[in-house]
Amino acid sequence: MNDSEIAPWIAQRHPASQVRGQRVLLIIPDGTRTAPIGAVFKALHAEWSGAVAALDVLVALGTHPPMSEEAICGRLEISLEERRTRYASVGLFNHEWDNPAALTTLGTIPADEIRTLSDGLFAMDVPVSIHRRVLDYDRIVIIGPVFPHEVVGFSGGNKYLFPGVSGPEILNFFHWLGAVITTVGVIGQKWTPVRRVVDRAGAMVPIPKLCLALVVKPGGGGGLAGIFSGTPEEAWDQAADLSAQTHIEWKDRQYHTILSCAPPMYDELWVGAKCMYKLEPVLAPGGELIIYAPHLHEVSVVHGALIRQVGYHCRDYFLKQWERFRHFPWGTLAHSTHVFGQGTYEDGIETRRARVTLATGIPESVCREINLGYRDWRTIDPADYQGRESEGILHVPKAGETLYRVRS
Repeated sequence: MNDSEIAPWIAQRHPASQVRGQRVLLIIPDGTRTAPIGAVFKALHAEWSGAVAALDVLVALGTHPPMSEEAICGRLEISLEERRTRYASVGLFNHEWDNPAALTTLGTIPADEIRTLSDGLFAMDVPVSIHRRVLDYDRIVIIGPVFPHEVVGFSGGNKYLFPGVSGPEILNFFHWLGAVITTVGVIGQKWTPVRRVVDRAGAMVPIPKLCLALVVKPGGGGGLAGIFSGTPEEAWDQAADLSAQTHIEWKDRQYHTILSCAPPMYDELWVGAKCMYKLEPVLAPGGELIIYAPHLHEVSVVHGALIRQVGYHCRDYFLKQWERFRHFPWGTLAHSTHVFGQGTYEDGIETRRARVTLATGIPESVCREINLGYRDWRTIDPADYQGRESEGILHVPKAGETLYRVRS
């Protein structure tokens, strides 16, 4: 489906009569996901704006930094002039995960249920909160892409609610659940304990939900390989199957050196680390993965101070010193293990399976402080890494969305 086919598809599948008189909230991703969000938004607005009582947009930031109005307009592929005229009635809102006044509690997933959902890994009450604005509407429409994902298996569906517009408790819990299972054990797996937790939380939202789950063509152009509509569970179920066919690249071997090039949409390591997550399965033991991103100068605007306290480490570094680390946000600990990758921690000694090196705008002193390798990006010519797979060297020009796996 190309962009010009989206509007007639929406007009046929979801005519204005379905939402007449309703207040509708569109939940969309921020700028760190490739997808034709603007084409879908404009098609929905053209079909529904004359019929609904309200049509607003909430950006599912999770814990990412808020977007300016100009950046949100860019995500929606509208100009500031169009914002002031054609789309003036559309409210544009950022999620505020760390503002208690912006959140409301939906309830608690009890410990016995968490034990079942997590396959016995955890047994604890998990409070579930969400952006309170969500409850002001008659219908929620989730619009977003589905990709292999390091925490939940495949992104999309109810994940745009949790953690997209959720409070910190469930966000921290299921990120750490995914970390305990490990990235390699989760990424690209469809039915995971984390997905079960996310869907259980989604069932607690008492508003009718429609999901438009997008699967983009590989290569970064943003064109659609498919679009699925239905409940978040139904649409995601179908989209994840197509994503598994579309966004996994199979290799015959592992590589001792990987140059993983981050696209400009990853403007901090917090999101640029996807360049590690998607490639860890094809990184050979003892090898080196280089995240090449000259444009990237921040570890994390939101979480940087905590990461500099904790550093990047393997899962067992935290589990075997749990009393020391349990009071840190579990989402931060999870991010740390995802970037570091697999390793061991025995008798006070941490051993990494492979090295992760930053060739970015982050200074060497900071890289050493957070327990990652450093290379001056100016000493690297990506062309030197191209066409050398037979030598065990892999060059990935736009990393972060396609998952790489070894056939065996």
